[in-house]
Amino acid sequence: MANTAQSKKRARQNLRRLEINKARRSRIRTYLRKVEEAITSGDKDAAQNALRAAQPELMRGVSKGVFHKNTAARKMSRLAARVKALG
Repeated sequence: MANTAQSKKRARQNLRRLEINKARRSRIRTYLRKVEEAITSGDKDAAQNALRAAQPELMRGVSKGVFHKNTAARKMSRLAARVKALG
């Protein structure tokens, strides 16, 4: 349990950041899911558009500290390869 004023404030800040990060992570996953759905449907144009929309969201997550940059790069690379492989 937090005892000092500083640790109490830090606990409050952590809870607030948790909510913000959770929302941001959920938003990014939604964008990624849209790309996945477009890939499974086989619609190359929709997949490319969804990928283009997902890229800045994923990079924003990196800059905000939600994802590690290599994780984001790996996800983007794998999705781009799958979109490119669509007929």
